[in-house]
Amino acid sequence: MSDAVIFDWDGTIADTRQAVVTSFQETLRSIGVQVEDAFIEKRIGIGAINTFKEALTVAEKPFDQRTLEKLVEQKIAAQVNLADTLTLFDGAIELLDSLRNRVLVGLASMNNLKVILNLLKKMNLTKYFRVVITADEVERPKPCPDIFLESARRLRCLPERCVVIEDSVFGAEAAKRAGMKCIAVPTGAYTRRQLEKMKPDLVVNSLKEKQRILDFILRS
Repeated sequence: MSDAVIFDWDGTIADTRQAVVTSFQETLRSIGVQVEDAFIEKRIGIGAINTFKEALTVAEKPFDQRTLEKLVEQKIAAQVNLADTLTLFDGAIELLDSLRNRVLVGLASMNNLKVILNLLKKMNLTKYFRVVITADEVERPKPCPDIFLESARRLRCLPERCVVIEDSVFGAEAAKRAGMKCIAVPTGAYTRRQLEKMKPDLVVNSLKEKQRILDFILRS
């Protein structure tokens, strides 16, 4: 039996793709930068500051750290305003209810703290997570393992006793690099085949496959 489960947020628990893309696009348009939606979708999970850095580099637009920080602040405000457009994936609440009081549960998101705390409160999900770690609290983004290792540290759990649930290739790679087991779910921007290339320990089609997920967590 594993001791802890660490969830990603965007694309794993919540269907945030459109809100994330819209908030980035609104912010980029304000400085005259245009990218395809897919450019942003494929970078969900690496952190806003890194997404902006890559977008500005592709657009050959000069930037410094302060410019990036201002863009992140603008993007956060835009996404907070889009909170009402978000929905949880089917099976998310049922899975969280089943895990509660059986294992430690954490949330590790490369979104920003203000966005995540606002959404958890709005959706009445705060009670499910012992710890919440965001991009604001780690130096390196996924696929570096920092955010998962910090989650394990705060949960006081050995990495090898943790299971990560992720929708992105960046997250799956980060989980494996952290020495954790990984359950991948193709409900974000990546297909099942793309996720399988990262060699997760289990792939499910959705969080509705609660029993398969619980069996893996509680019996592995």
